[in-house]
Amino acid sequence: MNTRAIAAALTLSALTACGTTELAVQPAPSALSALGVKNIQISGTAVFVNAPTCPTQPAGYSGFTDYPPLLLSGSLQGCWYTEIDSFKTTPSGIYLETGREVFVGRLNGGPVGVFTTTYKFEGKFAPDGTEIFGRCQHPLVAGSGTGGFAGATGRLDFKDIVADGSYVYRGHISTR
Repeated sequence: MNTRAIAAALTLSALTACGTTELAVQPAPSALSALGVKNIQISGTAVFVNAPTCPTQPAGYSGFTDYPPLLLSGSLQGCWYTEIDSFKTTPSGIYLETGREVFVGRLNGGPVGVFTTTYKFEGKFAPDGTEIFGRCQHPLVAGSGTGGFAGATGRLDFKDIVADGSYVYRGHISTR
């Protein structure tokens, strides 16, 4: 896992714009709470959007434009930006991709913050380019969290919903 911390400078307008989704899920109580750690199970959906729903990527992440931003709802409310680092396709139609991402938003309606991830995507595509299935893993980069995500660790897993072009995510985030 890439443990490089990436500093983020954010404007108040970008934070406000990304924090406007109203779908909040209450966190489950955790046995780690007594230790000052909250291990929060998360889930929700994501769809690609364009400005003005999500403003341009935050300062310091100008290259994170390889896909339109994803608008996340559910446990996470905000905008997700992606930069592809590598990709390849096999003769059988398997597509593999790795990269980095930055999320700007809130966890369960809490304070606005930022975290980054690395990711690995794998999908299967038909000869005409139609996606058959896709999924990816997104471990949070240690030390990358700011604001409401300061000190956050965890992992999100996304699954492509091929029928409608949306995504579902689930995973956990631990905060102190």
